[in-house]
Amino acid sequence: MTAPTTADLLALDRAAQDLLFRAARTANTFTDEPVTDAQVAAIHDLIRYGPTAYNGQPLRVLLLRSAAARARLLPYVSSSNRAKTASAPLVAVLAADVDFHDRLPELYPHRPQARDWLSDRPSRAEQARFSATLQIGYLLVGVRAAGLAAGPMAGFDAAGVTREFFPDGRHEALLLLNLGHPGPDAWAERRLPRLSTEEVVWTL
Repeated sequence: MTAPTTADLLALDRAAQDLLFRAARTANTFTDEPVTDAQVAAIHDLIRYGPTAYNGQPLRVLLLRSAAARARLLPYVSSSNRAKTASAPLVAVLAADVDFHDRLPELYPHRPQARDWLSDRPSRAEQARFSATLQIGYLLVGVRAAGLAAGPMAGFDAAGVTREFFPDGRHEALLLLNLGHPGPDAWAERRLPRLSTEEVVWTL
């Protein structure tokens, strides 16, 4: 009897596994086909079920569709990322809502005191960044599930983008995300190596 492969041990079929992980890549170029609001809504409707601390869901997504909005962003983007950000069908600024605790009476109703637990702003901001980063991981997989490609970028002036787009001080920019259908040369570079299970996982 043949031993099952790692792919056979997963609940998702192999095509879904490939779509979400093995065949998916970070895209550097995109076609001109737009990313619609309906697609964005479908992605969020899927990924919003991913766990966060206190069910706080602090990730906020600012979509930059207009040329004027894109022009405001580009001065803060590193030179190596500027051209692909300027030409991407859709760019999202991914931010953490530092005051996410205001929604906890609604989102975490079985612990009415939870909002007060997070009254200290510095520790709350750290919590917001942590959970929002988890949500960004879910978002990247959700983009792939929609048949789209994502180009996440940390090469930008996060403090500058925060000042430019979130002057109320409530949100902190964490990551930029280019979105679209991958272009013919989207995967111009070879896939980089990945660590094996033996290098990552150990048992006590």
